[in-house]
Amino acid sequence: MKILSAIFFYALLVVCFALSFAQAQTKNTATSKNLQAISLKDSSELQSILNNAVRETLDKFSVKGLKSEYVAATLIDLRDPDNLKTSNYRGEAKIYPASVVKMFYMTALERQLEDGRVKMTTELERGLHDMIVDSSNDATQYIVDVLTDTSSGAELEPKKFKIYADKRNAVNRYFASLGFQNINVNQKTYCEDAYGREQQFRAGGKNRNMLTTNATARLLTEIVLNKAVTLERSKQMMDLMKRDFRGKSADLDDQAHGFTGIALANKNLIGARLWSKAGWTSKTRHDAAYVETPDGLKFVLVVFTENMANERDIIPTIGGKILDNLKNIK
Repeated sequence: MKILSAIFFYALLVVCFALSFAQAQTKNTATSKNLQAISLKDSSELQSILNNAVRETLDKFSVKGLKSEYVAATLIDLRDPDNLKTSNYRGEAKIYPASVVKMFYMTALERQLEDGRVKMTTELERGLHDMIVDSSNDATQYIVDVLTDTSSGAELEPKKFKIYADKRNAVNRYFASLGFQNINVNQKTYCEDAYGREQQFRAGGKNRNMLTTNATARLLTEIVLNKAVTLERSKQMMDLMKRDFRGKSADLDDQAHGFTGIALANKNLIGARLWSKAGWTSKTRHDAAYVETPDGLKFVLVVFTENMANERDIIPTIGGKILDNLKNIK
């Protein structure tokens, strides 16, 4: 009888422990999901500022061939994190994002690390750093392989290709589960071109990476507000995107000096801070930036431009006008 009582007692302890563990896991999961929830409210005042900034920039660069359909932008005011205001100009246009997509891969990797699906190693840490800080395409190829458990190689026959394609859409499924729309984030980035199964997966260009400025601005805002994956991982991502726009750079495409940072440098905003992820190709020039200024401005500005890749001043012109006028609204 005593043996049965002891068995029952220990069994009860095991059940209680299991229930407590399950509740803790549920609580952790709920907390994680709550971190990813932000609410954006359209603002007519913010819309007017963005519209004017884009219109004046279009007028300035019209002689160089800039057209309205070559620009997309999204602005989010973060001065009140409990009342996030937003506006956009062609914010839902699907545009090839170049290296801006690496911000999405960074976030997906942090999610997998948090869930224990991937283990951080010295090499993985190096790859993550180089993908965001140096915008390395080679590092990005490695990170995509880790995220999707795939690798490049020869073309695949239909059955194996189907399995491969399903794996490569892992990052798409993750962001779809968070409510992101009108995006495609399943391709590696290259300095030259893709070959073999990578070219096969592109489907003649029909399956290229695509982002909107709205989706990009939302993700950057979540990272800034420590609501992407976890608070600690959001902070780690911010550290990778921090840029020092002061001084000069011999590289005209340097992420700190070749994009939104130009506007901050031109205005000599001592004490201003910049976090960003830029992207550029022979046809595109983009920047996703978060800016803080000494006078209290805090905003995310994402600007994508097409067919004007060599015009370094378009993005900072829009950014400069935002800096000038955002302070006039509360």
